[in-house]
Amino acid sequence: MAIIIRLDRMMADRKMSLNELAERVGMSNVNLSNLKNGKMKGIRFETMEAICKVLDCQPGNLFEYVKDD
Repeated sequence: MAIIIRLDRMMADRKMSLNELAERVGMSNVNLSNLKNGKMKGIRFETMEAICKVLDCQPGNLFEYVKDD
């Protein structure tokens, strides 16, 4: 099972930098970068809600499930 993080795509669609998103969400650049690069094991709903609010998107726009073969 793999969860693909599509945060970079949403940021590009919104023409928003990592620094700007981190500031508006209230996260550190390092933590947001770790999330974007799939290095985090989990995310709090509170954090996901803040990201979705800033990017004006749904959680499904940020994450994709890919079944292992």
